Amino acid sequence: MRISKLSKGLLLSLAVLLATSAFAANKGSLQISDTVNLAGKQLAPGNYTVKWEGSGPSVQASILQGKNVVATVPARLVDLDRAPGHDAAVTRRGENGSKSINEIRFYGKKQALAFTEQSAKADSSEGGK
Repeated sequence: MRISKLSKGLLLSLAVLLATSAFAANKGSLQISDTVNLAGKQLAPGNYTVKWEGSGPSVQASILQGKNVVATVPARLVDLDRAPGHDAAVTRRGENGSKSINEIRFYGKKQALAFTEQSAKADSSEGGK
């Protein structure tokens, strides 16, 4: 009887551990050194956490500063040839000189989040409904 309770406890602990590691796979860090735009939102320099829901290719990404969500935007999971050695935001400079995030790459992960002009426009048009 005692072994049965111990087995159930170990099984429950293993299930919680696996669930926790699955959530950890859908988040990463982002450090921004210049003001950038993402989906029509301006992100100030600082440290952010990026979380996304979905297994791809289309996901919903949330950018958090501390516990506050500062932006939510549709994104695509794209495969990389190799896992990057550090977190990085790939930016593009607009005609007016402003920077926009095109892609976020995460240390040790072979997938990145890609953002397009269409996803930014779709996100802002949905907000107006």
